Amino acid sequence: MKKKIRGKLEKIKMLILDVDGVMTDGRIIMDSDGREIKNFYVRDGHGLVMLQRHGIRVAILTGRTSSVVDHRARELKIAQVYQGALNKKEVYAKILEKNGLAPEETAYLGDDIVDIPVLKMAGFSAAVADAVDEVKKHVDYVTLCRGGKGAVREICEMLLEALGFWPEVARRYDFDGPE
Repeated sequence: MKKKIRGKLEKIKMLILDVDGVMTDGRIIMDSDGREIKNFYVRDGHGLVMLQRHGIRVAILTGRTSSVVDHRARELKIAQVYQGALNKKEVYAKILEKNGLAPEETAYLGDDIVDIPVLKMAGFSAAVADAVDEVKKHVDYVTLCRGGKGAVREICEMLLEALGFWPEVARRYDFDGPE
């Protein structure tokens, strides 16, 4: 991990995530009754659980509104869910205020141009591998994994490692840790 990125990650106290294209692969499936279905990647969810277990807060910030997101957030014990955020920059400021955080204490993972204002403000900004090119120009890091296919987990592991929690994770799951 590059020294500059590690330095930013070491300050993080909260990870904020977009949903569609980040926590999911970006597809929205609707059945014949208009019920929405989203695909979430189980390893991403476990990464979020591990973060929270080590005191790193997680919030969801999305422009859409979906009961599926509320359900997934409850499963993952993510209490801070901000849906229907048409102006993500304003909601981000409210998240900072509510949590008593400075921008440099937050990480944000996004994929589309609506995320750029928050990506520019967050202490650590990342885009998923399949984010639009304009977003990739404004981030500290582009994940190797695509949205909904391990990108969230990748960021979670980077945070756990930079914050010094990875050896504890390795002990808990009985493996040697990174090579």
